[in-house]
Amino acid sequence: MPESLTIGAVIESGAPAELFAKRFNRHTFWCGQSGSGKTYALGVVLEQILANTGLPIVILDPNADFVRLGEVRPETAGTDIAMALAARDIRVLRPGGDGADGADGAGTLRVRLASLPVPIKAAMLRLDPLVDRDEYNSLLHIEELVAKSDQRSMIERLRASEDVTHRALAQRVENLGLLDWELWARDKTTVTEIIAERPDATVLDLGGFRYPEERLVIALAVLDDLWTRREERRPVLLVIDEAHNLCSPDLDSALGRAVREQIIRIAAEGRKYGLWLLLSTQRPSKVHPGIISQCDNLALMKMSSPLDLAELGSIFGYAPSALLAQSPLFSQGQALFAGGFIGEPTLVQMGARITFEGGVDVGVPLR
Repeated sequence: MPESLTIGAVIESGAPAELFAKRFNRHTFWCGQSGSGKTYALGVVLEQILANTGLPIVILDPNADFVRLGEVRPETAGTDIAMALAARDIRVLRPGGDGADGADGAGTLRVRLASLPVPIKAAMLRLDPLVDRDEYNSLLHIEELVAKSDQRSMIERLRASEDVTHRALAQRVENLGLLDWELWARDKTTVTEIIAERPDATVLDLGGFRYPEERLVIALAVLDDLWTRREERRPVLLVIDEAHNLCSPDLDSALGRAVREQIIRIAAEGRKYGLWLLLSTQRPSKVHPGIISQCDNLALMKMSSPLDLAELGSIFGYAPSALLAQSPLFSQGQALFAGGFIGEPTLVQMGARITFEGGVDVGVPLR
């Protein structure tokens, strides 16, 4: 395995810009304003990790930016890195997929209700253990019913029950529209089962769900399963694109708070278990400080806000203020790398992608 990953060229000298492959065993913060080339550049790094290391990657992808990570561009075909990428096991999971990756529905993005821990079910149902004491307690004691039923038969049995709290749970499920969600696996393969196989990369296309709560349930199920299995110490790089969707200090729903708290836990304690984060977002203020403060690697693209740059300087003391100050002048595709995964803080012109970028900008139509 190469000790370094070539991601572009050093702006000052034109020499190859390289990151230390082994130092992705630390959390990484990647930021840049809209139009900076952040997503494209992140794809360059992920390609290098896939081609040159055995580190499995799980990507929470809200905008379908990485769904073509396994598709090599024709002009790059035949190169060593392109052939390496073509040989990798890259799974793309989508909402309501047709199961093209396997007859059992392995191409779909699903979870199994019975496998979700009680706290996740409670967050879905908006149940508080103290405010909703009776219903929450009832939820604790119907696990056998949930495990042996599909969603609709379970609701029928709850509705027909003589227990008033069972009937209240049935009403809550129906009122919240949980039966209309398309993420339920039933007898098909779940996202956590696929990730447990540790493909080289698993891309979770979160953007296609009808209800925003569904993507939160998927994220929470994946995060919880990885944390539950942490003692296995099987390394994985967990990439959270547009991380403000899951890591914002302003998340106020029960599910949103549960997702954020699990990410905070992984940020604080996951490193020693091989659970390593790579968070990509537009502004540092959009990510909870308890998460960003745990990052030892920084990739900064164009950032024009003085307040954001001042915040980055206070958090990432290893990034020289003189280099941070150049960020507003960066052209598209230029970045500052600092921290443990590079020898010294360096300004880099990112290299070209080997695979296709999924979520390219829509152009202005011309006559």
